[in-house]
Amino acid sequence: MKYDELVQLYKLPLFALIEKSRTIHKQHWKDNKVQLCTLLSIKTGACSEDCGYCAQSSRYHTGVKVERLLAKETILSYAHQAKKNGSTRFCMGAAWRGVRANTKRFEELLEIISTLKPLGMELCVTLGQLGDEEAKLLKKAGVTAYNHNIDTSPEHYPNVVTTHTFQDRLNTIRSVQNAGMSVCCGGILGLNEKPEDRLKMLEVISEFNPPVESLPINCLQAITGTPMENNQAVDSFDLIRIVALARIACPQAKIRLSAGRKNFSKEAQAFCFFAGVNSIFYGEKLLTASNPSVKEDLDLLESLGLESKESNPNLQAPITKEKIALNPS
Repeated sequence: MKYDELVQLYKLPLFALIEKSRTIHKQHWKDNKVQLCTLLSIKTGACSEDCGYCAQSSRYHTGVKVERLLAKETILSYAHQAKKNGSTRFCMGAAWRGVRANTKRFEELLEIISTLKPLGMELCVTLGQLGDEEAKLLKKAGVTAYNHNIDTSPEHYPNVVTTHTFQDRLNTIRSVQNAGMSVCCGGILGLNEKPEDRLKMLEVISEFNPPVESLPINCLQAITGTPMENNQAVDSFDLIRIVALARIACPQAKIRLSAGRKNFSKEAQAFCFFAGVNSIFYGEKLLTASNPSVKEDLDLLESLGLESKESNPNLQAPITKEKIALNPS
């Protein structure tokens, strides 16, 4: 969806916008189900990147405890618990600049993934930058989707990160697509961006071809010690508006309500579900940040009459759209 179209939708009264997004949501997602995803930090802290929002950068003093890659048995235990709690997608994040084939840590990762595959859960990883070879090996090992958020607009990105470029992000996403793996790609609200940056971010994501399989929407959790520790909190109506726009722009993507959810009321989250959210990150911890408890989320879903979506470990990546859209890479 083009920027000008998104601007016109953004200008609508909130209820009119939600009405449009709800109609599109019901056209493409006829069930009343929400996918529950668990995200585990399998390698924490000491990252060389300078992302201004991140507690795990080695450049900031945030009090995050540095941990090496978790043992395979430890990760398997977490995955079993996540499945027991009702999660159908298990996501693993590692605080690295990227991964490279034929290295010890990458081989360890491939072995971990092959161990998790028999659980029957969808598997997603976010490991930083990678190339075509690494993407193919991850796909072969059993990875369902690769998460690599673009965070914000191309124009605002240099104000958030300087150790890599927006184009580096797009290059990794293209490698994932070339491997036939699903792309999970979203952004973060609250990075001192303008409304225009949020719309340009959605324009880029909506123009990916093949389209994204899932689109996480994060709200900054301001971490003491990072350059963004004093950023203003995201307004709940701004979040709901972006959710609605994301649903309209990416009708077939799972819209995932992600980081920062603990800062919003049950009522605000309910509006997000109504506007187009059909997935959440689930569990008391989201990488290094707190998250609503399992019981809180189950109670919320029950009160809204929403059910948990089944796992689909054989999920196929979206196919290339017939009409070739602008290729941002």
